[in-house]
Amino acid sequence: MRNDPIMIAAFEGWSDAGNAATSLVEALIDSWDATPVGRLDEQEYYDFQVARPQLETTDDGDRKLVWPGTEIWTATTPSGRKALLLRGLEPSFNWQEFVAEIIFEATNASVGEFVVLGALLADVPHTRPFPLSISSSSPVTQREREIQQSQYQGPAGITSVLELVAAEEGFATMQIWVSVPHYVADPPSPKASLSLARELSVVLGEDLDLSELKEAAKQWEGGVNELTVENPDVAGYVSQLEELRDTADSPSASGDAIAAEFERYLRRREDGPKS
Repeated sequence: MRNDPIMIAAFEGWSDAGNAATSLVEALIDSWDATPVGRLDEQEYYDFQVARPQLETTDDGDRKLVWPGTEIWTATTPSGRKALLLRGLEPSFNWQEFVAEIIFEATNASVGEFVVLGALLADVPHTRPFPLSISSSSPVTQREREIQQSQYQGPAGITSVLELVAAEEGFATMQIWVSVPHYVADPPSPKASLSLARELSVVLGEDLDLSELKEAAKQWEGGVNELTVENPDVAGYVSQLEELRDTADSPSASGDAIAAEFERYLRRREDGPKS
C-alpha cells in the first residue's frame, strides 16, 4: 500500500453525471475536516456566460457572489496519509495551463499518486449495483495494482486529460468511473457517489465513513422506485434494463449470450420510452 501524499480530483460538468464525483469529494472534505489551501484563478479558465457566478445570502443576511472555480484542500486520511482534495468545474479555456497549474501544486506537495473520479450516463437500472470501471495511463500503477489502460477513443474531458498528463509526468495515476442511470440523471446521485466511495476505499486501503452516503442512497433509490411505480412505461423500461444487467452479471454468461441479449434489448427499446 502506498503512503506518499495523494491527490483526489473531480470536476463538475461533462465528466460528472449526477454530480456523483464532485459530491464524493465534497463528502471527503467534510469527513476529513479538510482545510482550503489554494484556488486556481477563475479569470483564466472560465467563461462566466457559461458558468455564471451565483448570488447567495449569508447567515447574517448579507449578499455575496460565489464565483465558479477550482479549489484545492489539504487533509489527512483515516490511515494518516496526506491528501490533496481538488473539487472544481471543467474549465472553458486554457486546458493545458490549467492542468500544468494542478501538476505544479501536486509537485510542491510531494504528491506521488493521482486518483481522478468521474461519472457518465448509461443504460443501467437504478435498482442494481452501478457498474464501475478503473483504468490507468501510468505504467507504475498498471504494474502495482494490476490495472489496465483504458481502451476508450473519442472526445475527452478534463478528467482524462489530467490523468494522462499526470501519468506522463511520472505520477502514479488512476481513473475511477461510475455509470449513472440516464433516466434519473439530475443531481444529486448519492447511490453513484456511494459506489465510487466504496471502490476508492478498496483501492486506497482506507476505512471511509460511508454512513451518510448509505442513508442518502437508500432514500434516493426509494424515491426513484415510487416514481417508477407511478409510470408503467418507465417501469417496463427499468425491467428491460434489469434483465440486461442480470444477464451480463450472470456467472454463466458468455460473450455471445451477452451480445444476443443486448441485441434483443435494442430491438425492444425501439418501441419503448427514449428517456
